[in-house]
Amino acid sequence: MTALAPTLQAFFTDRLMGQRQASPHTITGYRDTFRLLLGFAADRTCTQPCELDIGDLDAPLVAAFLDHLEADRRNGIRTRNNRLAAIHSLFGYAALRHPEHAASIQRVLAIAPKRFERNLVTHLTDHEVDAVVAACDRSTWTGRRDHAMIVLAVQTGLRISELAGLTCADVVLGAGAHVHCVGKGRKERRTPLVPLTTAVLRV
Repeated sequence: MTALAPTLQAFFTDRLMGQRQASPHTITGYRDTFRLLLGFAADRTCTQPCELDIGDLDAPLVAAFLDHLEADRRNGIRTRNNRLAAIHSLFGYAALRHPEHAASIQRVLAIAPKRFERNLVTHLTDHEVDAVVAACDRSTWTGRRDHAMIVLAVQTGLRISELAGLTCADVVLGAGAHVHCVGKGRKERRTPLVPLTTAVLRV
């Protein structure tokens, strides 16, 4: 057995799940990264994934993999950089376990993320918000549900995943009305609700 397989497994079980307690979304993203990387490396080296070693995933191969993501899979720079961050995390972990591959690992860790322009995040105007809210058909159950979710999202700024993950216990409509959620990065927050939003949620 090569050093890569047990190191990769330990990276997921010990590092991500045990030490960092990474979220399921993070683990899924890392899993997909290495599934793609191992498949690419197997094709490039004509080696079965289970027979690949750490030295096979050298800097030129990783750089070619990143180019493949952009050119062949049409991934954007953000996705490319996210994949690279996952690879860096694995190789940083491997550096402590396999110093015999230190030089190769260091060259992979030296691969820099690509710079890209960040678009300005804009917001809806009052007129646009009113139009979105008014588009809900409140004569139906689904329309009332959508109306309540949109009003809550506009007032609190919750992400879609945060809205979808709310339970009845997360919403307090009495004194000190607020909504509680655990968001990205497992950050917990409570957002006060204005009377209008509280009235909509009571319906």
